[in-house]
Amino acid sequence: MKDFLKIMLASALGFVIANILLSFVAMLFFFGTMSSFLGSLSTQEKFTLQENSILNLRLTGQVTERTPEEDPFSSMFENEPSTMGLNDIVGAIRKAKNNDNIKGIYFDSRMFSASIATLAEIRQELERFKESGKFIVAYADSYSQAGYYLASVADKIAINPQGMLDIHGLASMPIFYKDALKKLGVDVQIFKVGTYKSAVEPFIQDKMSEANREQVSSYLHDLWGELRDDMAEARGLSSQAIDSLANKVPAMHETDFLLTSRLVDTVLYETEMKNYLRSLLSIEADASIPYASVQDMKSVKTQQLKKTENSIAILYANGNITSGSGATNIQDKFIVDQIEKLRKDDDIKAVVFRVNSGGGSAYASEQIWKAISSLKEEKPVVVSMGDYAASGGYYISCNADKIVAQPTTLTGSIGIFGMVPNFEGTADKLGISTDVVKTNTYSDFGDFSRPLNDGEKQLFQNMIEQGYDLFVTRCAEGRGISKDSLKLYAEGRVWTGNQAKEIGLVDELGGIEKAIEVAAELANLGKSYVVFEYPKMRSKFEQLFDKQREDLAAKTLKQYLGRSYDLFTLVKDMKEQDFVQARIPADLNIR
Repeated sequence: MKDFLKIMLASALGFVIANILLSFVAMLFFFGTMSSFLGSLSTQEKFTLQENSILNLRLTGQVTERTPEEDPFSSMFENEPSTMGLNDIVGAIRKAKNNDNIKGIYFDSRMFSASIATLAEIRQELERFKESGKFIVAYADSYSQAGYYLASVADKIAINPQGMLDIHGLASMPIFYKDALKKLGVDVQIFKVGTYKSAVEPFIQDKMSEANREQVSSYLHDLWGELRDDMAEARGLSSQAIDSLANKVPAMHETDFLLTSRLVDTVLYETEMKNYLRSLLSIEADASIPYASVQDMKSVKTQQLKKTENSIAILYANGNITSGSGATNIQDKFIVDQIEKLRKDDDIKAVVFRVNSGGGSAYASEQIWKAISSLKEEKPVVVSMGDYAASGGYYISCNADKIVAQPTTLTGSIGIFGMVPNFEGTADKLGISTDVVKTNTYSDFGDFSRPLNDGEKQLFQNMIEQGYDLFVTRCAEGRGISKDSLKLYAEGRVWTGNQAKEIGLVDELGGIEKAIEVAAELANLGKSYVVFEYPKMRSKFEQLFDKQREDLAAKTLKQYLGRSYDLFTLVKDMKEQDFVQARIPADLNIR
């Protein structure tokens, strides 16, 4: 009995001590994080832009539409940001152009990922920067194709003597799951409208349909034409010369080949490149080069912007279109609420709706379409298309006063589909069976344990066709063309911005700055206006104490799984999505 009591007391004491230790560790963790967080704030506040400085344009990780809210725990996992916002990159270049303390840009090309229209937006801003007469020089140990596309605008391109430069053209390599699903006993029942609506093909085929191959070939060649021609013009080469070089795969050649091909101007080690920068700044050989990063430029003060009676709002809509009220992706209730606030704000005279989406829920797209229609009745709405504004992304864009897209934006894809999985084969493999008692003919409609019967299939197809007709009607009315004319360019076909302008799906070619100019003109604002971004970003403090913030476990998973995290959450997403979808393929896989 005494031993039992000793064990009980020891266990209780151990439990108490363990809890105290865990609480102590948690407190250390919290205060350590807060210390790091406050330290990072302090560092940002202390940055002062020196005279005779250079903007060090170093792109890393994934370049997204907008810099994500700063996670207070991110410093625990990342030495460098895993994402950078196009808005901050463009803002840094623009500040550098107008600030006398910045003498030029050093494009320090590293490994990063960005879609083609995003690259075009950055490159256009670099071209505008050159109008100031300031220099741009580029250096890399290895230039990716994306990196070289940006670097080609530079006054001087240098590479490490042992470096590599990649130009290979574009390719699309979709992944097909048909046979894998068959092995799992899963049969995906497809309902769609649109010959070119290829988002369903990975689930029911093992290769591209001829229609899909046709459209992919069309837009890939147009995208490559834009990249190729821009690089050729910047380097004083012909388009044919760039094609010829791409066919030789420059990455497989030594730097002498790059020099003789005029892809680069010189070969330098990094120390020699730094000396060249010093010569441009007219400073001594051993002097420290005053750099400013994209992050540093965020704290560089410009003329204080105050909300006036002449304000233009940029409303960002980025990601999959879903039903919901959260700020992640494009959730209809949240984005509609944002649109309503802008509609009621008398100081906002025009709205630039920045859409970067391959689509999603047809139902949610209709809700956003309606909100944009109401907004348009009271003030001009101009859509600025990012990398994608296709399918549902085009649905929510079609009724704007004007649509502006990059030549390399992927848009259109006017069509919808529905997918109903049948797990009968999976149940058989597992030895599971089901039975049913019902009161009406279709009481068990949607039972995933069996295939749909003929009556159910017809009901589902009718719903898809009605949805498609509504989609075409919305687009035809929004663009001011007949439904019959629009159907010639619908059928789920994807178009580039260039192609979309030719057929009337887009009004102007350009980036977000062009869209702002068009909005100001429609609102008769002249040059007297200020621009604000929405939704507003939360501070680190707000996120730290936000009960809805992503938990630490999810953060850790996301950090180490990278892009595979999306696959990890696929089941959750499928459960939350509507049956009827208006989207392009989930991953066009262009590289």
